[in-house]
Amino acid sequence: MNKKITFLMLSYNGFSTRHVTVSSSFLLFFCCIIVTFLILSGFFVYDYSILRKELKNKEALERKVSFQQNKITLQHHQIQNLANEINAFKSKLVELKKIEKKIRIISDFEDADDGANNLGMGGPIEEDLCPGLDIAEKHNSMMQKIHEHMEMLNLASTRQQEGFKSLLKSLEDKRNLLAATPSICPTKGWISSRFGYRKCPFTARRRFHPGLDIAACKGTPVVAPADGKVTYAGKKGLLGNLVVIDHGHGMVTRYAHLNKPLKKSGDIIKRGEIIGLVGSTGRSTGPHLHYEVRLNGVPIDPENTYKNRS
Repeated sequence: MNKKITFLMLSYNGFSTRHVTVSSSFLLFFCCIIVTFLILSGFFVYDYSILRKELKNKEALERKVSFQQNKITLQHHQIQNLANEINAFKSKLVELKKIEKKIRIISDFEDADDGANNLGMGGPIEEDLCPGLDIAEKHNSMMQKIHEHMEMLNLASTRQQEGFKSLLKSLEDKRNLLAATPSICPTKGWISSRFGYRKCPFTARRRFHPGLDIAACKGTPVVAPADGKVTYAGKKGLLGNLVVIDHGHGMVTRYAHLNKPLKKSGDIIKRGEIIGLVGSTGRSTGPHLHYEVRLNGVPIDPENTYKNRS
C-alpha cells in the first residue's frame, strides 16, 4: 500500500498555515532527482575546474611557444648575419691574396705559377673561397656549412698570415741587400785609373788594378756607398791609411791612401756617411782615393756599382 507523507508548514508563532501530502514513492523519486542533480553538478564543477586549469596551461604554453618562435627568429637573423659576415670575410681574404700576389710580382718575388715557390707563398686559394654561403638554406644545413667555412677560413687566414710574414721577410732581406749594395761614388773627383789591367806607374809593368783611382784634392770627404760595418781602419803597408767596410752578403769595400780615417774598427755606418778624407799616404803619386769593391773575395769593377744606378 502506497503510504502518504504530509509536510506541515508552520508560521513563526507555531500555527499551521499550509500542509502538503505526497506519496512515499514520489518523495523517493524527488530525492533521487535531487541526488542526481547534485552528482551532475559536481561533475560539471569538476570538469569546469579542469577546463580552466587546462586553459591556463594552454595560455602559458602559447606564451612559451611565442617566446621560442621569437628566439628562433632572432637566431635565424643572427645566423644570416653570420653567414653574410663569413662571405664578406672570405671576399676580403681573396682581395688580400690578390694584393699579396701583386706585391710579389712588383717586388720580383713571384715564382712559378704552380704556387709552390721557395718563398713560402701562402694564403687562400680563390676558387676555394668564392663567397657562396646561401643564407636561405635551412638552419641545420646552414650551420653545418658555417662550421665547414669557419674551419676553412681559420686555415686560410693562418696561411695568409704566413704568406705576409714570408713576404715581409723577403722585402726586409731585399731592403737590407739594397742598403748593403754600393750604389754611389764614394768621393768627388775624376777617374785617374780604371779597374783592370794597366801599366804600373812605379814599375812600368802590366799589372791588374783591382780597384778604381779617383783623383781629388787633399781633404776631400770620402763617404760610404752603402750601409755596413768597419772591419779595419789604420795603416796598411803600400795602401797607406786604409778603411775596410763589410756590407754583408759577401760585399766588402776598401778605401786606400786616405789622409785621415774618420772611423774606427767596429763602427756601424750608413750610406753617405763620411768615413775619411782623401790623401796620398802609402805608395801614391798624388792625392787620390783607391776604391775597391769585392764580392765574396773577388774584385769587381766599382764603376758598375754606381753607374748602373745613376
